[in-house]
Parts: sequence; C-alpha cells; structure tokens
Amino acid sequence: MNRSLATFSLLAFVLGAASAIAAKKAFDPKAYYEGMDAPAAVEALLARAEVLAEGGSWERIAIARVRYLSGDKPKGQAMIDGVLKGKVATSDLYRIATIYALAEEWDKAKPLFEKAIAADPAADRSVMEAACWFNLNGDRARAEQLLRTAFEESPDEVWHYIAAAGSFAGLKPF
Repeated sequence: MNRSLATFSLLAFVLGAASAIAAKKAFDPKAYYEGMDAPAAVEALLARAEVLAEGGSWERIAIARVRYLSGDKPKGQAMIDGVLKGKVATSDLYRIATIYALAEEWDKAKPLFEKAIAADPAADRSVMEAACWFNLNGDRARAEQLLRTAFEESPDEVWHYIAAAGSFAGLKPF
C-alpha cells in the first residue's frame, strides 16, 4: 500500500508540474514596448529592469540614470538615495557622480567624485574620467592634478589620452 501511495503521489506531482508549465505564458519582451508611446515604453521597460536588477547597485544606478536624465528626477533620485543608504562601492560613487555631471548638476557631482577619488586614488580610469569632468566644469587646476595622477598610474593607456583630449575639446567622457 505504501508503494501505491508513493506511486500515486509521484504521478500527481508530475502531472501538476506539467500542467503548471503548460499554463505558464511564454515571456514576450515586445510587450514592454511594441505599440506604446515612448513614455509608456520607458516606464514598462524600466519596471521590468527593476525586477531583473535584483538589488544590484550597478543595475539600480543604471535605471536611476535613465529615470533622472529622461526627466523623472524624483524616481531617479529615490533610487540613487537607496543605493547611497547601503554599502556603497567606489564605483557606485563614480557612476552616481556621472549621472549628476551629465545632468549638469556639478554641485552634486563634484563631492561624489572627490569622495570616490579619496577612497581609491589608484583607480586611474575613474580618476581620468573625473579629471575630464573637472576640466569640463572649469576647474582646470584640479583637472590637471587628476590627469597627472591617472597618467602616472598608466602612462601608456591610449584611452587616457583620448579622454583627456576630449575634455579639452569640450566633449563629455564616454
């Protein structure tokens, strides 16, 4: 009798799992943008991205970037604040500072760049990017100081030369 009960239970489980799989709708990413106006697509795509981000700071900062720079500053700022309340990596500070720099909010960007530089002055790529932003925002003395730091760390890094040249040409780092 125990054998029959075990066989019946296994059969019920297999059939239940099979019907659950059959009933599940196939995921369709097009549902997040096809036929929608741009603001609705942005919202639908970012809502899905938030689910997929699973609390990752880089992912949340990237979502905040789109929200903040596309005009939904309150939601973007709320996400930024959420990241800043947790354990913040130096790379998080650079990413958030870059959002503010792109938004032309240097008063918010500058202290985050400075905090990140102080936390890891040997991160030459990040220091170089910060140098470019300082240069673009009229602080040539600080920019040159940071350029020296980055070039001392990696004097043959082609991207340093390109980024620095771009900043002197008025171009934002990429």
